[in-house]
Amino acid sequence: MSTPRYVSRASNVAARMVGGEVMIMSGLDSSLYSLNETASLLWQAADGVTPLAQMVERHICAVYDVDPASALRDAEEMSEELARQGILVISDTPLTDASA
Repeated sequence: MSTPRYVSRASNVAARMVGGEVMIMSGLDSSLYSLNETASLLWQAADGVTPLAQMVERHICAVYDVDPASALRDAEEMSEELARQGILVISDTPLTDASA
């Protein structure tokens, strides 16, 4: 991966843990989303300042017996899908409250 990617939770969503999963409601259209356990780990770690690769290493590879490169690819795909839904914000630079 050439450029580090940073992921932050969108500011216009409401989220709640239910069991081991996160339920998210979009502030844009009130759509509901349920994140599985793995996606929930990334959601919780999405602080906008930690590179995605580091989040995967710390929160996914530390919990699951998974190849780091495969886990990162999966996390990138999941992040991009959630960004298309307006749930996450992705950037090539760290995100602060002002930039998210």
